[in-house]
Amino acid sequence: MPADPKLLEILVCPLTRTTLRYDSERQELISRVAGLAYPIRDGLPIMLAAEARALNEGERA
Repeated sequence: MPADPKLLEILVCPLTRTTLRYDSERQELISRVAGLAYPIRDGLPIMLAAEARALNEGERA
């Protein structure tokens, strides 16, 4: 299920308050500053650091 474009425009990283990049292939919202990828499940972004995946160095670039 694709993420709502309007929702993606207003979401920011809950830790850094910086913008997020949408990765449609992995269904994640990427915060390069925090080094985290927040999952999107059933079209809903899970904006909890405890649920986020840590980015590797290549993904942060």
